[in-house]
Amino acid sequence: MSETTTPREPGGAMAPRPALLSFLGGVRTVTGSKFLVESDRARILVDCGLFQGFANLRRRNWERLGRDAADIQAVVVTHAHLDHCGYLPRLVRHGFRGPILTTAPTARLAEIVLRDSARLQMEVAHHANENGWSKHRPAKPLYDLDDVDAAIRYFDPVPIGTQIDITSDIRLTLHHGGHILGSAWVHLTLEDGHTLAVSGDLGRPGHPLLLPPEPFSGADILLMESTYGNRRHDQQAAHSAFADSISRTCARGGTVVIPAFALDRTEVVLHELAQLRHAGLLPAAVPVFVDSPMALAALDVYREAVRDRSPELRSEILAQGSAALSPDPFLAARTVQESIDINSVSGPAVIVSSAGMATGGRVLHHLHRLLPDPRNTVVVVGFAASGTRARDLVDGARTLKMFGEYIPVRAEVADVPHFSAHADANQIMDWLRAAPAPHTTYMVHGEEAASETLRDRIDRELGWTAVVPRSGEAVLIR
Repeated sequence: MSETTTPREPGGAMAPRPALLSFLGGVRTVTGSKFLVESDRARILVDCGLFQGFANLRRRNWERLGRDAADIQAVVVTHAHLDHCGYLPRLVRHGFRGPILTTAPTARLAEIVLRDSARLQMEVAHHANENGWSKHRPAKPLYDLDDVDAAIRYFDPVPIGTQIDITSDIRLTLHHGGHILGSAWVHLTLEDGHTLAVSGDLGRPGHPLLLPPEPFSGADILLMESTYGNRRHDQQAAHSAFADSISRTCARGGTVVIPAFALDRTEVVLHELAQLRHAGLLPAAVPVFVDSPMALAALDVYREAVRDRSPELRSEILAQGSAALSPDPFLAARTVQESIDINSVSGPAVIVSSAGMATGGRVLHHLHRLLPDPRNTVVVVGFAASGTRARDLVDGARTLKMFGEYIPVRAEVADVPHFSAHADANQIMDWLRAAPAPHTTYMVHGEEAASETLRDRIDRELGWTAVVPRSGEAVLIR
């Protein structure tokens, strides 16, 4: 057979050519996840996230995919974090009209996230135009609320564990991912019989609310997240460091501000604060403010999951019922005025506000006010990507730019990344060990050092072929 001859199946039918996998985002960075699967008859995008962090990454959000959005037949979304779903309104604006396949909780949470994202972009553009601090004339949002309204009409919930046909030739199964409510890892069976798995963001076994991810059952090709590919979580140290930061700050009459992702991280932080309150380590006189409408909306979704006895939740959380995630001990700031009123609170206080990497949202206003005072503390409770304000704080920045000016950093900064909802390197390895070796495992959703460390460990300990791909690269699925 010559190299240009297409093989035939028994009976003379032309065998399908191998599918092509393109890495359009989420490689050598933890944001912008987009993985395109192209076969003879289908074009499927797995995840559709925004780039965050450095300006050169954020600029990529304004670029087209390199593929016509109208030609993409479906999008599969692993979970509702912005770096996995935040580009969807832009994709629909460019002509995508297919189903957005995901779990029902992810569909609900993603709507909350996308509306908040659009509102923030519109507010930032308005503020920049009023105050003249943007180089763009005029500054515009990447997308607006009308784009979000258009996008959410295409959400098509898929039950966990149920195989469905995306097209007549491609089948999809979602499995519990254990990262946030509704998160899933993806298994695709392609028209030529080859299989592709995408881990999404893999949860950790020690999550206080969610059950661990379902075991990896194998695939020809695996896309493995590597956010913490070179780190290990120390839960006991995390609890101690968190409690000590709050105690120190309260003792000197300062305010603790906790930038927290509105999805899941806020729920975990509030759960931890409630335990500290119960143990007497967080005095009842110290108010705790939850200043994030998106987080409060997401909290309602989590509380409904408890009420409906979601199979994703731990038995001890279900046993507590509505008390498990009750916001009653805390003060909710839903309106802009309620957020502003927090500024008048004197004495010790705790403020939990989004966004988690301090890339936008109400937390910026609190940081603007609190960073210059050494009595205060910023507690960073999860992964902070390079180029974000949270990462700058963790790395010891003495000034932070926001709203067009530099603010001095004199407050204490406590880095407590072990609250992350991501599996660490050991937990990733444990998830992989029980499965048969894929043909190739690609390290995605990690900064370069983390991805390369995990690649080397997989090669050394499992003997698997592991690769850190490059942005824009395309490979065959065999």
